[in-house]
Amino acid sequence: MRMLWNMLVKELIQLKRDPRVLAVLFIAPVVQLTILAYAATTDIKMVELAVCDLDRSPASRQLIEDFTASTYFRRVATVDTQDALDPFLAKGTAKVGVTIPEGFGAERAAGRTGTVQVVTDGSDAMSGTLGLAYAQGVLQTTAESEGARLPLDLRPKILYNPDLVSRYFMVPGVLALIILIMTMMLSSMAIVRETEIGTMEQLLVTPLTPSAVIAGKLVPYALVGIIEFLTALSVVLFWFEVPLRGSFWTLALLTAPFMICCLGLGLLVSTLSRTQQQAMMISVFVIMMPQIYLSGFVFPIQNMPQIFQWITYGIPLRYYITSLRGIFLKGVGLDILWPEALIMTGLAVVILTFARLRYRVRLG
Repeated sequence: MRMLWNMLVKELIQLKRDPRVLAVLFIAPVVQLTILAYAATTDIKMVELAVCDLDRSPASRQLIEDFTASTYFRRVATVDTQDALDPFLAKGTAKVGVTIPEGFGAERAAGRTGTVQVVTDGSDAMSGTLGLAYAQGVLQTTAESEGARLPLDLRPKILYNPDLVSRYFMVPGVLALIILIMTMMLSSMAIVRETEIGTMEQLLVTPLTPSAVIAGKLVPYALVGIIEFLTALSVVLFWFEVPLRGSFWTLALLTAPFMICCLGLGLLVSTLSRTQQQAMMISVFVIMMPQIYLSGFVFPIQNMPQIFQWITYGIPLRYYITSLRGIFLKGVGLDILWPEALIMTGLAVVILTFARLRYRVRLG
């Protein structure tokens, strides 16, 4: 019993001497709980709405006002033609498009059922379903406020994922997570392992520069990441049968800066860790979990508090998941996704440069 007590005291003393592990054990759960409490909600409000009013009557203007005044929609655009709604839905700027046809006001004045077309972005199955339900609720409220005997008729149209298959929305995000986990965790633990077993010092006395050492450690895991990407992509396409409507080469091009971001994060984690255990804990609890919560993978970004929405702008996973869903389901290319490509490239440069500087400082 005394020996067991001594071992317990010894482990607690060792834990106390490791401030990094203590921080991960006690601070990271509080941070994650805070993120989950405020950001992790599947309730979707203030859905982005684009409107096309072809009637331009008092009745159509009142209907638009009812949509805008509700707590469910936020109007982001008003266009003159129905085709002009498509770019907003393709870019993700709007999740729902409402078209009020010509003659809508005359139909309502004559006591007949007015027709409204509601187009939703089906690439997000949850937003698509709720967007239609919210629109139906607004039309019902408008009809009741008019005292009309006949309700308003909603004509739904679901783009990109007509059957609202949820795996079409989720599986591309899982593909992004696989790349993040494999490249970041493996690279960080490999570099820390060199330090643990003492071979890093042997590398430093060779003619290799620190930059060459970093490249030698990261490039193999970039190759592993490419193999993992191709393997997972095959499963996505042939097992889960998620359609790839866009170009494979666009997908590969946008994967490159994201993978560099992940390798840079792995290098950064290695500069914060002395052991592989620390590297794994920091990778999971400090880097990976917050990215999953705040990337839009599960929880809608637009429903998060404003401060968390600002934080998401610095998360590479957000832009890569948006790119994957756009390429897989919408078939869009760089003409639509160039902002995501540019931001991921910028983040890759910043993360890798900062991690490299920290690594050089640590090497002395």
